[in-house]
Amino acid sequence: MVPAGIPVTLRADKTGFITQALGGSFTVYIEGNLFRIAGKDADALGREPLVAPELPPNATEEDVRNLVWEQMRTCYDPEIPINIVDLGLVYSCELHQEADGRVADIKMTLTAPGCGMGDVLVQDVKDKVEMIPTIKRADVELVFDPPWNQSMMSEAARLQTGMM
Repeated sequence: MVPAGIPVTLRADKTGFITQALGGSFTVYIEGNLFRIAGKDADALGREPLVAPELPPNATEEDVRNLVWEQMRTCYDPEIPINIVDLGLVYSCELHQEADGRVADIKMTLTAPGCGMGDVLVQDVKDKVEMIPTIKRADVELVFDPPWNQSMMSEAARLQTGMM
């Protein structure tokens, strides 16, 4: 449930409206409430589930890093139609190699510390980054220092929201 972040199981016989379909996940409006439907559950809405990203066999470390950032750009706040990277919510992403694969260490924040969707957004980042071949684990840490502010948004995001 948006914005509380409370897990809810919706009944199949409920009728609703898709209000946002970005990055493979969906925000649906049902009986006066908003719910986020993960991309892996898209078939419940009659949509195609997310397809795992691919890396060429000769992918470089830079190719992997770029794909991690691309995947994070498919993560959207269910209430704001802007990806979390352009919102300025991702503070850092470091890759390091372990014996059995790469680990992505990601630090991100929220637009407001009390946002109930924090755990949902963290899990979305984790799930999407871990879809990448050669990434064995994504460790996503929610941090609040420095506090997020509108100046952290990309220019495109500020234009889109009228915050220029």
